[in-house]
Amino acid sequence: NLVKKYCPKRSPKDEEPRFTSCIAFFNILNELNDYAGQREVVAEEMGHRVYGELMRYSHDLKTERKMHLQEGRKAQQYLDMCWKQMDNSKKKFERECREAEKAQQSYERLDNDTNATKADVEKAKQQLNLRTHMADENKNEYAAQLQNFNGEQHKHYYIVIPQIYKQLQEMDERRTIKLSECYKGFADSERKVIPIISKCLEGMILAAKSVDEHRDSQLVIDCFKSGFEPPGDFPFEDYSQNIYRTISDGTISTPKQEGMRIDSKTTVGKAKGKLWLFGKKPKGPALEDFSHLPPEQRRKKLQQRIDELNRELQKETDQKDALIKMKDVYEKNPQMGDPGSLQPKLTETMSNMDRLRMEIHKNEAWLSEVEGKVAARSDRRHSSDINHLVTQGRESPEGSYTDDANQEVRGPPQQHAHPSEFDDEFEDDDPLPAIGHCKAIYPFDGHNEGTLAMKEGEILYIIEEDKGDGWTRARRHNGEEGYVPTSYIDVTLEKNSKGAVTYI
Repeated sequence: NLVKKYCPKRSPKDEEPRFTSCIAFFNILNELNDYAGQREVVAEEMGHRVYGELMRYSHDLKTERKMHLQEGRKAQQYLDMCWKQMDNSKKKFERECREAEKAQQSYERLDNDTNATKADVEKAKQQLNLRTHMADENKNEYAAQLQNFNGEQHKHYYIVIPQIYKQLQEMDERRTIKLSECYKGFADSERKVIPIISKCLEGMILAAKSVDEHRDSQLVIDCFKSGFEPPGDFPFEDYSQNIYRTISDGTISTPKQEGMRIDSKTTVGKAKGKLWLFGKKPKGPALEDFSHLPPEQRRKKLQQRIDELNRELQKETDQKDALIKMKDVYEKNPQMGDPGSLQPKLTETMSNMDRLRMEIHKNEAWLSEVEGKVAARSDRRHSSDINHLVTQGRESPEGSYTDDANQEVRGPPQQHAHPSEFDDEFEDDDPLPAIGHCKAIYPFDGHNEGTLAMKEGEILYIIEEDKGDGWTRARRHNGEEGYVPTSYIDVTLEKNSKGAVTYI
């Protein structure tokens, strides 16, 4: 966020001087942005590989531990149930044994009693046999339950519970291993970005070393120098002429020059007005030929205006070519439009082109005048000064200075004077690069010459944008090219494309 806040917000057309200290600061900002990006990578690695993985694994461990504890509780509940069954059979066997002892005592008492009848004795004997039989059955059941409980208890303490504890132990060991892996992942996430961070720091050091104070000061000089020559020496004005003249008319003296006094005052006034840094900048209306500016500043302004006029002329030329092409299409296919409707626009475009050519010629004449004065002054300079300038170089953010003082601020080659001839000469050398793609919304027959037939939904390459005539130049995958109606397609242009958008 800090990098975005302090990055320069200048348009590509901004021609502000780029000092080495500013460039170094921008480079350090870029390196710092990359550095911050690596810290974000570490944070993401920590969030996904360390923290996020630990949270997911912790949830899985809790679920697994809960399952193992439930298995242990089930095993303990089953063992308790077996013990209860064994205890119940034991109590039942004990109760039946007491009942059998009572029946034995009752039978012996009746058998020894002389007054007891034989039926009572027989009934007591039957009761004794019944109780003895039931006691034997309960004894067998108790023995079976006891044997089953002992087996389940042995299985519980020697197999089931050890297995559950073993699973819990393995689970905890896996947890420990996972912690170790996360610790290593944390270190690895830091170690991966160390080389990139080191490069960022090296880039910052190189940016700091690239600061050139002499070049920065020279940029300021080249940008703001006026081009005026320092004023010459003031002549000596002898006011004693009248005194000596009365004594002797033959005395040699300097004649009085009234005009020179006026010129000197004027020169002083001008010199004071030119010292803008230490005095007040002279105010005056801005003239069309920039003659109110110092020579160097005037030359730069004129060169900028010539470049702008050349760009406007190129646009008008492109529009003229597009109108001519559209007119040809209408003439070959009248149902698509009236060719005569384009004539007013074509006439206006031609008029604009003539006006721009006249403006360019006028500004080039002013520029030649300024360059002639600068060259004349440079010829009068001392040779040591000239050598010094050549050694230092003439570098400027506008790119208008060269090592040769007589070739400063030359305009671009006059390739815009006859753009159509230039384009026709090189039009078919190489295929135009694609600047985007489009999808056909409607089908198009393309019977006319120069058009390209397409089917609905077909994908084509865009090699030239619509110039305002309603047609877009496209190319198939097989290399076939032609014009298609712009309203029939859905166009998607590449952001960084450098295609031939200005060529027809």
